[in-house]
Amino acid sequence: MTQSIKEIKTRLFDPQFHDPAYLAALRDDTRSGVKTLIAQYEKQQIKQQQLIAKSNEMSVFERAAYAKGVRFIAGLDEVGRGPLAGPVVAAAVILPKDCQILGLNDSKQLSQKKRDALFVEIHNHAIAIGMGVVSNDEIDRLNIYQASRLAMKIALEDLAVTPEYLLVDAMTIDTAIEQQSLIKGDARSTSIAAASIIAKVYRDNLMVDYHQTYPYYGFDKNAGYGTKNHLDGLKDHGICPIHRKTFAPVKQYL
Repeated sequence: MTQSIKEIKTRLFDPQFHDPAYLAALRDDTRSGVKTLIAQYEKQQIKQQQLIAKSNEMSVFERAAYAKGVRFIAGLDEVGRGPLAGPVVAAAVILPKDCQILGLNDSKQLSQKKRDALFVEIHNHAIAIGMGVVSNDEIDRLNIYQASRLAMKIALEDLAVTPEYLLVDAMTIDTAIEQQSLIKGDARSTSIAAASIIAKVYRDNLMVDYHQTYPYYGFDKNAGYGTKNHLDGLKDHGICPIHRKTFAPVKQYL
């Protein structure tokens, strides 16, 4: 009996589907709806292969470390260097050796929906996740670069499992653990990308919470960055307790 378009779609897009003979038979089906489904399926398969290739490419540094006998690798990244308000947040993530989470990338290159989904998936798979939060007052005291390094160190110390090797985005941190600094590491390493996503989602949610207390600056939309809405809020209402006083143009309102 000929299957309905709905039945074909359900089978074809089942994550466990792998039946070349069935797919070949569908190609002989002259219905336009079936031809559309096959085109969608093939497009999905191409995208899936691209994601697998990207994941393999981004696991080069991890594989090199595992080849040396390392068991636990932590990726570290921070977010929030550029905003005019709020903390800088870092994350440290240890993923299992054979873990492949497709779609990992620099958090800034992902949509909020994709980041949120990956945030959950990373939490479901990670061996350990550590967080480091350094306040705007500490940023003003230390400078943003040193505050970022401190946030990473705090995130590292927050891990429930001690890593044997670190992959760090674009800087080195104060630790005796062997580390490798990677420029644009959040787009080159799965471990750093995972840390980037965890830190980004955590900080964005934190800024949404701050918006409830300080509603004049659009923190729920701009995460503290200097958007027009934020600058207008500064002009009309002055600074609030989470603004970074050493950052221009905040300091002109002191």
